Amino acid sequence: MITSTRIADALVADFDAECGHTQRVLAAVPEDKLDWKPHAKSMTLGKLASHVAEIPKLVPLLLEPEFLPGALANWKPFLAQSRRELLEGFERFAADARQGLEGLTDDVMEADWRLRKGDKVLWSCPRKVAMRTLLIHHWIHHRGQLTVYLRLLDVPVPATYGPSADVAV
Repeated sequence: MITSTRIADALVADFDAECGHTQRVLAAVPEDKLDWKPHAKSMTLGKLASHVAEIPKLVPLLLEPEFLPGALANWKPFLAQSRRELLEGFERFAADARQGLEGLTDDVMEADWRLRKGDKVLWSCPRKVAMRTLLIHHWIHHRGQLTVYLRLLDVPVPATYGPSADVAV
C-alpha cells in the first residue's frame, strides 16, 4: 500500500510489481530456443527476451529533458546467450533503474519531457507520462509478446496479473 503522495513512490511501486511479473516470464524462457522466432518479421525469442530484460535501461534516457535519436548512438543492445545471463542482466538493469527512480522529486516528474527528431518535436508530455508509457507500458507490451512466444513453444506461461492457463496464482 502506498501511503506517500510522491509521484515517484507510485511509479516505484508499479515498477516493483512489474519486475516480479517480468522475472517469472524471463525465468520460463527455454534456453535451447533462443534462436526461434514465430515469423520471418518477428524477433527471435532471445532478442525479444533480452529486450524485455533491458527495458529498465531506459530510465536514464527518460531523466534527460528530451530524447534525441542520437542518444542511442552508443546504445549496445543486450543480447543474452543463456537464461542465466538473461536473468542476471535483468536483475542488474532493474536494480539500477529502481535506484534512479527512487529519489525523483515531483518537480522532476512533472517537468516536460520531449521526443525529438531533429528540430521536430514528435511527442511532449510530463516526465511521469513518459515514464509510464515508455517504461511501464512498453515493458508490459513486450512481455505480453514474450508470453505468446512461450505459448507457441508449449512452455507453461507463468501467472502475471492472475492465473494463466498453465499456472494458478
